[in-house]
Amino acid sequence: MAGYLTTHVLDTARGCPAKGIRIALYRVSGNSHKMIAESVTNDDGRTDNPILPSESFKPGTYELVFFAGDYLRATGQGEGDILFLDQVPIRFGISDADAHYHVPLLLSPHGMSTYRGS
Repeated sequence: MAGYLTTHVLDTARGCPAKGIRIALYRVSGNSHKMIAESVTNDDGRTDNPILPSESFKPGTYELVFFAGDYLRATGQGEGDILFLDQVPIRFGISDADAHYHVPLLLSPHGMSTYRGS
């Protein structure tokens, strides 16, 4: 079985999935970042498909960038030019080529959290 990567975003301040957040996925090598995928969260705060499907999945270092500032402004949770959280990067490693990796973002205007989900 080939592995794959999924993600989702929950708005912990409003207690609901975060719809409409743009997410970019980068493969990282040293100081080099190469964007390999981009998606937007749906009504359930998830991407419609794995952000890194099995045919592209391989061990390495990756970074998800969540464009949270756009979402926070659109939902009335962020004002002004400078937000506490704007683009939220999460760098992580994939070591098992046959595993499902799930990297969610729990988001509020002044805090965030992540974990390796299932």
